[in-house]
Formats: sequence, structure tokens, C-alpha cells
Amino acid sequence: MKAIILAAGPQQTENATPWVLQTLGERCIIDYIVDLARPFAEPEAIVVVIRECDNAVAQHLGNRFCYEAQSDPRGTGHAVLQAKRALGDYSGPLLILYGDTALLSEASILGLVTRHRLKGAGLTLLTARSDQMLPYGRIVRDAAGRIIEVIEEVEATATERQIKELNVGAYVAETAALWPALHRLGNQGDSPLLFTAAVRQILRAGHIVTSYQILDEDELLGINSQENLDQATFILQKRQLQPRREEEHNLIRFGTGGWRALIGEGFTLDNVRRLCQALANDIIRQGREQDSVIIGYDRRFLSDTAAQVAAEVFAGNNIPVKLQRGDTPTPLITYATAKEGAAYGLMFTASHNPSQWNGLKVFATDGSLPLDEQTHAIENEANALTPNQVVKVALEIARRGGMLYEADYTNAYVDAVETLIDLQVIREAGLRVVLDAMHGVGQVTLGIILTEARCRVDTIHARHDPLFGGRNPAPDPKELAHLISLVQESAYDLGLAMDGDADRIAIIDNRGTYITTNELLLLVYYYLHEVRGERGGVTRNLATTHLLDRLAASLGEPCYEVPVGFKHIAASLKAHNVLLAGESSGGLTIRGHILGKDGIFACALVVEMIARTGRTIAEMLDEIYARIGRLVGREVNLPATPEMKVLVPRKLAAGPLDQIAGYAVQRVSYQDGIKFYLEHDNWLLLRFSGTEPLLRIFTEADTVEKAELLIDWAQQLIAV
Repeated sequence: MKAIILAAGPQQTENATPWVLQTLGERCIIDYIVDLARPFAEPEAIVVVIRECDNAVAQHLGNRFCYEAQSDPRGTGHAVLQAKRALGDYSGPLLILYGDTALLSEASILGLVTRHRLKGAGLTLLTARSDQMLPYGRIVRDAAGRIIEVIEEVEATATERQIKELNVGAYVAETAALWPALHRLGNQGDSPLLFTAAVRQILRAGHIVTSYQILDEDELLGINSQENLDQATFILQKRQLQPRREEEHNLIRFGTGGWRALIGEGFTLDNVRRLCQALANDIIRQGREQDSVIIGYDRRFLSDTAAQVAAEVFAGNNIPVKLQRGDTPTPLITYATAKEGAAYGLMFTASHNPSQWNGLKVFATDGSLPLDEQTHAIENEANALTPNQVVKVALEIARRGGMLYEADYTNAYVDAVETLIDLQVIREAGLRVVLDAMHGVGQVTLGIILTEARCRVDTIHARHDPLFGGRNPAPDPKELAHLISLVQESAYDLGLAMDGDADRIAIIDNRGTYITTNELLLLVYYYLHEVRGERGGVTRNLATTHLLDRLAASLGEPCYEVPVGFKHIAASLKAHNVLLAGESSGGLTIRGHILGKDGIFACALVVEMIARTGRTIAEMLDEIYARIGRLVGREVNLPATPEMKVLVPRKLAAGPLDQIAGYAVQRVSYQDGIKFYLEHDNWLLLRFSGTEPLLRIFTEADTVEKAELLIDWAQQLIAV
């Protein structure tokens, strides 16, 4: 296929620059049109019709395109005839686009081209049905719905102007139908209605004339004035900020917590095989085949099957596999990987994401998540692999060949946790605890620990349900209403919750109050340091409370800030030997335990804290706040599109950043998203989630009013 772009329109800017070189968003109008043509024609096969003696468009687009000049704007038919010279003896379909229709979507042009091919048409028009009174031609059809006429606005009668179906102005035409029709009308060469007349000729010659209807009225806008350009800018921005279904194009991408994708979109067994082959290749290059891999899985749809598929690939590459028996908490696989010194540990889970997601967490030999440089190399290799490059054997053959072993590290993991928990203190306290398992995988392991500590535990939502009871398996307040009501109504000492793979935690105190993770980190650090007498600093990510900094300073200890992602937390834990490391999203670990989040251990430690101190969480928090003061935290999550990741930083870069919402900015960090540091430990952070299609906005401020002002400032910035 070849294409013609009609860019010789009469509209010029005040400095005589062609209108198609006006800026829309961050690009020229003509660039959007070229992008519409590119999927169907290489630059050498695209003819751009420009004004005579006008080289600006050609200079902008470059010399790979063909150019033909139109001396005066005489309409579509005349412009198309100018392009014929450059097309030479080409015979076949022609895509014809106008230079002012930058808002047409790729889907509409694909629909136009596809409809033309499937119908075997001589000409296919892009149409739309609209109640807007626009200066476009009207599509006239017969009783059977066949196109019999296209009437331009200037020719239409009052009755014809009431026709709702419009000729938008993009076409696919067969040269065998188009050129004879235009040449027959040669004596009308100066008429702006030549192309419409050619449509009639094509119909009379017996060719099929059909159409493809666009459905989004925003695409109808032709950009021929400053008013049009302002409208187009608004529409473009609306599109960029419009949430939509994630489309992953079969690519594997690691985020802050491993690879996660929609089931059936990016998470497919084919991608699991490709990713595991890339990991196997890395193991083989290092000569670590005999170190084996450990594989576990949670209760999500396809997790068990994905684990088996992964085992087939590693076994096929002569790498022994230790497959954990039954569904498993993520912290257990983290522990087992480090205990065995495995080449890699694999955990099939999407953690706290909704049920339509699944994914894979990959752990290095010490149980930490690999850093970005390594994961980028792995994902690039995986994406370059084809299915016939994957080495695999059937599961039973792997088992018989001694490459697959079933393992169970539950007892070893429980023993490791219990060495860090004072079970006797819990036994003596006689606490009553209720656990919300959120239909996940942590209740069995935590149940063993707390039962051995003689803690009275009742469990809810323990049944295996891949849909998680219709909730997101994230331990957030909105998902824990049942747990909160149980604590209040039945006078439990504590409510506990873990996410789907048991690496995140939530706490409900004896009054039924949800304790934020920021508060929990303060409690645990204070307890470890002041009650258990342990010493060391603390590491938090940049979205976590700065009250930890204040608390650490008051205790004479350092506090370290790292980007979001527990891989960065683990790296800091190793580098600085801190006592506690955690993040506001619900994960923590301590020195001497695993290098990953552990909701099971965290729950047991909180039970020990309540048992040993004999105090309520509210009492302990009051003591901490009396020492370090308070800050008000707020968080807002907004649906995000890929375009927003470009748009938001550009908006922030466009203006001065010495103050926000009227408050002076001390410094700005671009380490992970954009973080503004204000006076008195106040701050504002905008960052895109590495695990979900969300823009996250965090703030901490001295007062509720100030926190709301900062959040409002961020939201208004994005909405403009």
C-alpha cells in the first residue's frame, strides 16, 4: 500500500509557516498524520502534497518522503492528481489522508483499511454519524444501505443537510478505480468538488464503494484555526489522561515487585516459558546449574500451572527444581532461597493486585529482589526469545529424570520466625486475635506460630478463592470492614490481616481502629529499640513517613531513604545493617531475618509487642507522638495511562518549582517520581506505580488543611 497526505491547505500562520507545522501537544500537526500512515506505508511510499515553493514541511519531515507541489488549493481531487506523478505506474490501494485531521485514531485508520480489503472495494470512505452541524459532505444511501452519493456541504439542500452521516475525509482507493474517474473529469480540474464527482464516477463504473464508521466524535475535528487548535489540545490531553484497559503487547516488564500482568493479556504461559528460559540462560552462563531453583505459587488463577510450566523449562535446561508442595506464602520462598543458596527463587503471585492479575517474583541467592540492571537484562532476553527457543521437558519426565523434587520448607521457615519471636511472652498474655487471611496463603503458617504460642486465633476468609471473595487482596481499610466489625463486636485484643501472598500486613487495634503502616513502623521500631533493647538505624522508602526520621534522630540512630521497591530496602539493609526496614505499603523486615517483606513475621512480632508491653497500640502511639510530634499523611491513587508518564513530568518542568500550593520548596528529588521537600519534614510525592497502572500522590504535612492543599495542588496540576 502507498499513501498520500494532503498538506497544501490554504491556512497559514501569521509568519507564513504552513498550518500543519503548528504545535499540537509536543509535536507538529503533520507528525500525527504521518504516524497514521506509517503502519501501512514506508516513508518512501508516502507522497506529501505541499504548497508550491513551500519547503518548510519537507524540511521538517526529511528527505525519505516524496513531495509534490500544488500551486493553489483546488480541492482534494486536484491535490490527489498532483501526487500521481510521484506514484508513477504504481497499481494498488492508496491511503489518502488530510493534513488537518490529527485527531483521527490509529484504530479508525486500521478499520478503514481492513474494511476496504475485506469488501474488495474500489473506494472506502471514513464516515461518522453526528448531530453536530459540521461543514462535511453527507453520505447518501439507498434503501438497502448502499452508498449512492456523497454530497458536499455547498451542494446540499436543506433536507440533505439533515443527514447525520458525514464524510470525515480519509479514504482508501484502488488506483484502477480512482485514476480513470479523475481523468474522465479532467475538464473539472479546477473544481474543489472534483473528488466528490470522482466518487460518482467510481460508483457508475460498477466499483464497490463502502465505508468504515468512526465512533468517537472527538476525531471529527479538523484543525484549521487557533480555536480548532485549542479544542484539539484539550481533546489530546483528555485522551492522555483517560484510563483504559492495559494492553501489554506480549512483552515482559519488571516493576518494583517483579513481573505482573493481566491474565490473558501479558500473563500467559508462553511468556512464563520465555521468562524462565531467560533465567535458565543466566544460570547456565554463570555455571550455577547445580545450585537449583526453588519454585512456589499462591492461590491465584494459573499460579499452580505456571509453576509447573516453569519447572518443565528449568528441568529441560538440566537445572534441578525444588517445587514447594502446595500453595505457599512469598516470605517462605524468600527464606528457602537464601537457606538453600539457590540460583534463583521463583514465586508465582501478583501479591495484592486484583484477581485478574498474576505474575512472578524472582529472588536472588540471598533472598533479595534483583536490582534494575539485572531485571532489565533478563526481560530484554526473554522478550527476544521465540517459543521454539525454549527448552522444556514434560513434568513427569523431569521427575523421573531426577530434575524435579517436591519440597516443603514450612517447618524450617516457622522455626526461623520463632527464633525471632518470644513465644513464652505470648503464652503468658492470653490474647484473643482474629486473622483475616483475605483468601490468601499466609494463614496456615501464621496459625502454626500463634498456636504454638498458645494465642487464641480465629480466622476469617481462609477458603481457597481465586476471586478473593470479590475483594482486592490488599490489606487496606476499605477491604477490611468485616475484620474491623469483628474486633469491635467481639472484643478481640487485636485484628490481623495479610495480603494474597502474605508479605504485607495490616493491624486493627482493640478499638477497631485501622493502624496505618506508617504508624506500625513507628511502633515496631520503638518497640525493638526501647523495649527489646536492640540498636541500629532504620530504612524507609521515599513514600514512607518522615516521622521515622524524627524517631531515629531522637534515639540517636540514622534513617536512610531509598526508592520504592523492596529491592532497594534490602540493598540498604545489607549496606547499613539497619535494625528495621519497611515501607508504607505494608511491608517490613528486621535485621537477622529475610531480605524481603514478611507479613507472617510482622504479625507475630506485633502480637509479641502487645503481649510484652501489656499496653494498647493507642497508648504506645501517644507516647511516641509526645516525643516526636505528629504529621498528617494523605494518599491519592489516580488511574494512569502511559502518556501520563510523559505528560506529568513535562507539566512540572514547565513551571518554577520553588514553591507549591504557596509553600516554599527546599529541594526537589527525581530519584523515583518527583518529590518536593518542604519545611518541618513536610513533603509531596508524585510517582507512577511499578506494579499497577496508577499515579500515586503522597504527602505529609503539619495540619490536615495543609495536607489537603498539597494534594489539591497536585491534582489540579494533572487535570489542567
